[in-house]
Amino acid sequence: MLSSQEWILVGVILATMFILVTDKIRADLLAILLMALMPLTGLVTYQESLSGFSRSVVITIICLFIITETLEKTGTVQWIADRLRDFGAGSEPRLIVLFMGAGAALSLLMNNVAAGAVLLPAAVQVSRESNVSSSKLLMPLAFGTLVGGMATYFTTANIILSTVLRDQGQTSLGMLDFVPTGGLIVLITLLFMTLWGRKLLPSHETAVKTASANMLSSHLSETYQLSDRLWEVTVKPGCSLVGKTLGDSKFGADLGIAVVAIWRGHQAIFSPSPNESLQTGDVLLIMGREERVNQLQNFKMEIGRSDGKLENGQGYIVDLTEIVIPPRSKSIGRSLAELDFRKKYELTGVALWRKERSYRTDVGKMQLEVGDALLMVGSPQNIRRLSKDSDFLVLQSSHTARPPIPHKARVALLITGLVLLASIIEVIPTAEAMLLGVAALAFTDCVNLDEAYRSISWRVIFLIAGMLPVSLALVNSGLAEKIGNGMLTLLLPYGPLALISGFFLLTVLVTQIIGGQVSALIVGPIAISAAIKTGINPQAVGVAVAIACSAAFLTPIAHPVNVLMMSPGGYHARDFVRVGIWMTILSFIGMLLGMKFFWGVG
Repeated sequence: MLSSQEWILVGVILATMFILVTDKIRADLLAILLMALMPLTGLVTYQESLSGFSRSVVITIICLFIITETLEKTGTVQWIADRLRDFGAGSEPRLIVLFMGAGAALSLLMNNVAAGAVLLPAAVQVSRESNVSSSKLLMPLAFGTLVGGMATYFTTANIILSTVLRDQGQTSLGMLDFVPTGGLIVLITLLFMTLWGRKLLPSHETAVKTASANMLSSHLSETYQLSDRLWEVTVKPGCSLVGKTLGDSKFGADLGIAVVAIWRGHQAIFSPSPNESLQTGDVLLIMGREERVNQLQNFKMEIGRSDGKLENGQGYIVDLTEIVIPPRSKSIGRSLAELDFRKKYELTGVALWRKERSYRTDVGKMQLEVGDALLMVGSPQNIRRLSKDSDFLVLQSSHTARPPIPHKARVALLITGLVLLASIIEVIPTAEAMLLGVAALAFTDCVNLDEAYRSISWRVIFLIAGMLPVSLALVNSGLAEKIGNGMLTLLLPYGPLALISGFFLLTVLVTQIIGGQVSALIVGPIAISAAIKTGINPQAVGVAVAIACSAAFLTPIAHPVNVLMMSPGGYHARDFVRVGIWMTILSFIGMLLGMKFFWGVG
């Protein structure tokens, strides 16, 4: 029978899950409310409610953000992406395994989302060069980062489970606790993707190909052979062509130029028909030679964005590129108009792809969401300038800005390797090793700490710190033990592996709904309590639950890295189910094998 306080805690947990699923309140704001209100239940003290910020889990994750930022800034990760692009132009099966393996490898040292984000432009570029659909590469890349996260300590859920163990008086987990079982799952899933899984991957060649920003860019490039120069031309008041159709204007017949697109106010018109009439204020995207495009000035049309004047002696050449909104972007929830995007970057957003749908009207007025893909038009110089802004992910590698301090790459990689080594041999606690690593990166000028602080996802930090009081309350109230006892009664008669399997599957289910970070804080204490009571190795149970938190394969919302790949890959939600169900089953089998052979659980 539950006490009144335990019923209150059940209500808090259910309300928290409902709010996270329905997105009624921002997750980080919800965490702040929990920190403020949980002491009122009497389940935790005010000191315990605020203790999350002093926990090693939070310190470790903060340091991980900084180390990840350093590897990006010094060009270490860009170098890897460039090698993949150089090596990758080949067969589709090899590309699939290559990017899945690269995602898994980078996730050993980096945040999963960051690993996916830095490899995403390379994957898109290789898909175009190799004539392989990007939908064949981006899902394996996302899944690779997830299974790679199972094999390392440096995954948020893994760090949280280690903290949960320590809170209950048990030995915490280290790097070597995750490598055997997680590494086995990486090998099994890579083999699956090589032999059969790649056949399940979607190949969106019809509606999606003509609708997504990525495919629009590719489609226009192929149709109009955009290796030639593109220009922006504005129809000014008094232009003699106003009111005439494109057919009547005889652009092609007289000047040998092609109108690729028109944007009129907030609407984009791609491949306009010859019957499309020109209006004052229309901006035309035109392909043609410079001397012929310049003749349009005779019709009172303005070339470029500033009175048609030449810039650096080169004229107003423009290009098409695609950008994606990453999870940590400050642009989330704001429109391009609110960001004053065109004035700041001198680029125009002409199409947006979101959740299986293309938008070509009022693109500048739409509030941006994580994973949105936008087709941009502007000069190559301005696109490169945009690529330096971490709030936007430019997918065209030819426009990607080079890291500002590439000569520090070896130093950064050496320091990161030493941090990893210290974590493996456990000469000092992992949090202290990470702090020393950050200090070393700062002393060697590999990272500017002011910039590094801006790279920290404070939403994640507050979410974890704010949810820790709920995790503590589960243990303090005895509710974790009671729920664990229920699981014991149901599953223990079938053996320890059956109990671990039950917690694994429960965690996988919760993860698809609210994500692995929160799942680790809710299911972790329950599973560890049950393990302690029955004498099953609590570290083994902790590893199994942590791995389940990374098995976010079934829905695009289960993990931010899935959301990041959704638009560039043109995926539907059902695509994740089709491939993800097999990834989940194989992860489950790999976990069971790991429990038996590496942890001795029979």
